[in-house]
Amino acid sequence: MTEAPERPLREGWTTGTCATAAACAAVAAWRGIGTDCVTVGLPDGTRAVLEVEGLGAGQTWGEAQVRKDAGDDPDATHGLWVRTRVEPAEGGGIRFCAGLGVGTVTRPGLQIPPGEAAINPVPRRQIEAALREQGMEHAVVTVSVPGGEEVAAKTFNPRLGVVGGISILGTSGRVRPFSHEAVDATVRASVSVALAGGLTEIVLTPGHVGFRAARHLWPAVERERVLEVSNAWGTAVDALRAGGVRRIVAVGHPGKLAKLAAGDWDTHSSRSKAVAPWVLEEGRDAGFPLEAVDTVEGILTAMEPGERDRFGQFLSKRIADALEARAGIPCAVVLVDMEGRTTGRWGDVPWE
Repeated sequence: MTEAPERPLREGWTTGTCATAAACAAVAAWRGIGTDCVTVGLPDGTRAVLEVEGLGAGQTWGEAQVRKDAGDDPDATHGLWVRTRVEPAEGGGIRFCAGLGVGTVTRPGLQIPPGEAAINPVPRRQIEAALREQGMEHAVVTVSVPGGEEVAAKTFNPRLGVVGGISILGTSGRVRPFSHEAVDATVRASVSVALAGGLTEIVLTPGHVGFRAARHLWPAVERERVLEVSNAWGTAVDALRAGGVRRIVAVGHPGKLAKLAAGDWDTHSSRSKAVAPWVLEEGRDAGFPLEAVDTVEGILTAMEPGERDRFGQFLSKRIADALEARAGIPCAVVLVDMEGRTTGRWGDVPWE
């Protein structure tokens, strides 16, 4: 029996596009026009039709909401309501406010200055263009996302200094399934915030295991100094180099960080090679008696304690060398297992 072809992954809409559609419907509601869908412009010049609900209006305001549809992307905001209220104003252009569940920027370094609603520049331009299409040059626009504060706690926002909720995002207007574009953008934002805070010695880690290990190893180190970069190591290192940092300390699982030494700077499993064969070959060439197992952690676990310590140092140095070659600055590496225990290290850590 012939297998059916896989269904193409479905794109969705960014929170910025949802907020724009809700703004259009809000203006219609204020003018006494009911509608269940609107057409909005996207940043690339194309247009999209979105369904709207919950229209309401008073003498000085209109509002509407759009259910966020992220398509087939595992987006944390999928299914939330994005609600926009538009209040016509006499002057002042178009001003933006953070409603319930939308964050406020509190630190410099992001695209939006401190004190402003966390509505990024592209969504702002989308909303402004949509309102001006309807002849509205002056307005106060308030975007709310009920449940956004709870979702934001699971994102990078608290570490970026965005408090009170999510950010209204989008560069293309569309959510592309399983795209790493959003991760790259978040990593660049994290680096920008750290640099704006005057931090020039930065800890990079793939995720929560490394983050917790770094905070345990160096409890006095500021939270803002420890950046989770997921798989976007090349993006992070290049941004730090361009920003003039003086030192990088990488903390993470050896199976992830060894990919850097093997030449893979996007460490996602679908975009990088299996690294255990490389570790085996390099280790054996260096004289280590390594057993042929399928994972880097398995290679380390199979070794005698003394040999494991030496090999952990060897592997850490190889990773640090790769980081230094790309970053052009001193780099240190601390390898940890899934429990956060140190399995290898190389280089100087300035706060020890």
